[in-house]
Amino acid sequence: MHTDLVAALDIGGTKIAAALVDGSGALLVRAQRPTPARESAETVMGAVAEVLAELSRSPLWERATAVGIGSAGPVDASAGTVSPVNVPGWRDFPLVERVGEAVGGLPVELVGDGVAMTAAEHWLGAARGYDNALCMVVSTGVGGGLVLGGKLHPGPTGNAGHIGHVSVDLDGDPCPCGSRGCVERIASGPNIARRALEAGWRPGPDGDASAAAVAAAARAGDRIAIASFERAAQALAAGIAATATLVEIDIAVVGGGVAGAGDILFAPLRRALRQYATLSFVQQLTVAPAVMGTDAGLVGAAAAAVRVESGGAVAV
Repeated sequence: MHTDLVAALDIGGTKIAAALVDGSGALLVRAQRPTPARESAETVMGAVAEVLAELSRSPLWERATAVGIGSAGPVDASAGTVSPVNVPGWRDFPLVERVGEAVGGLPVELVGDGVAMTAAEHWLGAARGYDNALCMVVSTGVGGGLVLGGKLHPGPTGNAGHIGHVSVDLDGDPCPCGSRGCVERIASGPNIARRALEAGWRPGPDGDASAAAVAAAARAGDRIAIASFERAAQALAAGIAATATLVEIDIAVVGGGVAGAGDILFAPLRRALRQYATLSFVQQLTVAPAVMGTDAGLVGAAAAAVRVESGGAVAV
């Protein structure tokens, strides 16, 4: 195993996390700050600089050979810029350049957070051993990434596999992205909860109206809650089947907060997939829950930085 390390950044609307990651995927040193998401571009960059500075104070920093960034998007890896929807101060922000300056010119690789999650699941998680995979994050939004031919396929801008904005309902609700009937507009956590509330479901005494509360109601047999999750599962199945038909994936890995619903989501998802994935070359498609948890962004950013998407140890 190589003794070099990769510095990883996981940038989202809630937190900015960083770590030094070794060749086995272990996070040896960590740093984290809240994301000042409503502040200026420089204030947000200041938080990024703080976590990097904290890492640099470790004696292990001298072994860092590259920096990987998984960021909320949209990202443009070809330009090195980010424009996260949930960080309005960053629009075409030159993140790669600024991080490069902060780390003394180390190579910097930028991908979207869905692609980073995919890299992690393919390296050490549920997609390990599969040469062709779609990995999805189903949470406040719906993102994803692709592994094709055994290698991460981020695409020219780092956004390939963004299944959340595949339209699966041609006459569906308008999506904030500008399209209609997107997977995200149907299957994300807030939209699962919105649909249940609109259909007459009501939260319990604690007032919790989240998708997790809808999942709990579905487990208790609430028909409206069950129907909302079934609709989300149908949208996910349609998007997964379309992806499988287009690029012949072997497995779809689903993570994120909504996946925490377990069989409330996965049982109807697998049923619906049988209705959509009907051609002979997609009928054996496997669906599995993600296993990398909250560290997926950091582990995947490190993996993406060195472009190692094999089933073994990352050669950092």
